[in-house]
Amino acid sequence: MKIWLIRHFQTQGNLERRYIGRTDEPILPGQTGSILCCPEKIITSPMLRCRQTARLLFQKEPDLICENFREKDFGRFEGKNYEELKDDPGYQRWLDSNGTIPFPEGEGQETFFERTRLGFEQMMEHLMDLQCREAAFVVHGGTIMAVLSAFSQTGGEFYDWQVSNGSGYSAIAEEGSWRQGKKQLTEIERL
Repeated sequence: MKIWLIRHFQTQGNLERRYIGRTDEPILPGQTGSILCCPEKIITSPMLRCRQTARLLFQKEPDLICENFREKDFGRFEGKNYEELKDDPGYQRWLDSNGTIPFPEGEGQETFFERTRLGFEQMMEHLMDLQCREAAFVVHGGTIMAVLSAFSQTGGEFYDWQVSNGSGYSAIAEEGSWRQGKKQLTEIERL
């Protein structure tokens, strides 16, 4: 199955370099784009920015909403940017940990990884049960990074898979290998 992992279009929070996770903000007006694919199924995060991007890209509503594809909960850092946080000792501790400790009053990286990877596995199995040949996932940057750091045949660390708004990756998931427990994405290409 050919899959597309696409990050939502830019929001005001993205423009201002804010930590936007649980905030359900819309995309900025006037954005357009095209992805050279015609997916049979479109899967999104429940967040407005992902659903809006999917509608703009594919001219239809998402087929499936995956709760586990929500962006990370940034806790006390939600809605703030570096300038607003730079003097916060909790933020400095989080930076010093390379982002490995949980956000104060938010979600830890391992919890986020588990949730996202579980959602991806569930969606892939469902798509394969439907005998889908091509699917698009319109999600968050963190979701894409978690999925590819877990399932890419070539490996790579979480931050190796960063993408800009409206961009992403294409990949192949071989159904036979996937169902036999070898859950890997191959032929990964940046859009």
